[in-house]
Amino acid sequence: MVACSALVAATTLMAKALGRGVIDDVSLHPLQVSAGRFLFAWLVLVPLVVWRRPGFRGVAWSTHVGRSISGWLGVTCLFAAAGLMSLSDATAISFLSPVVTMLLAIPFLGERIGPWRWGAAMVALGGAWVLIQPGADAFQVAALVALAAAFFMGLEAVLIKKLTGMDSAVRILFINNSIGAAISVTAASFVWVPPTTLQWMVLAGIGIAMVTAQGLFIMAMRRTEASFAIPFFYTVLIFAGIYDFVVFRIVPGQASLIGGGLIIISALLLAWREGRQKDRHSPLSQRH
Repeated sequence: MVACSALVAATTLMAKALGRGVIDDVSLHPLQVSAGRFLFAWLVLVPLVVWRRPGFRGVAWSTHVGRSISGWLGVTCLFAAAGLMSLSDATAISFLSPVVTMLLAIPFLGERIGPWRWGAAMVALGGAWVLIQPGADAFQVAALVALAAAFFMGLEAVLIKKLTGMDSAVRILFINNSIGAAISVTAASFVWVPPTTLQWMVLAGIGIAMVTAQGLFIMAMRRTEASFAIPFFYTVLIFAGIYDFVVFRIVPGQASLIGGGLIIISALLLAWREGRQKDRHSPLSQRH
């Protein structure tokens, strides 16, 4: 999940650069950026599917379609929010998605969330707000877009967890990106602007990075409960800070260090608690 977070942070930064016209002074619409994300991810998966030949019998199409639509809406809203407001504010608001996932995991997945997980999740969320320090001007139209991204990404995570118990990772990824590519390319056709060569390369980078992140996300969800795995996604904020320093020479302040520390403490607390529970219920269990 930590590696997944690093890639997700990178894709958001690339999407913001494309939306703001930083690359070759040409701005791309969020619908077009999300289309590139799904299209290139699909192209990466085609050779893998031809090689693995997973088969498509017994596919839970309704769940796949719901997951794909939720994912497309979440990614598009996040890219749009990042272009309308500062990346830090957009990221902070969208990071309500793990809380949404935890809440939806109760009725949809039947998971029981104990006080330790609730507490750790709240600590991580508090760290996110301290780290990002969203200003009062964040809660405007752009903030509503970021909140929508949080909801749709939280819903997508729940549906992914359901799918991991029914389908292989390859089939989940291919079906999702096939449906996502069809929807996103159709939507982008209404706002299409010819990208430059460099922009095509960045769009390809977004797609490759995101499909890799998806695979890592599915692996993490398959290994443990959603309510345990999702809080580790908060580490994307730490990677965003690292990228800011490397690319823009922005030095993290006191708030960044405190917020990042809270997120790390939360993740370590969850890992320690999960290990204690596994040892208690299964003496032979080892770290997973």
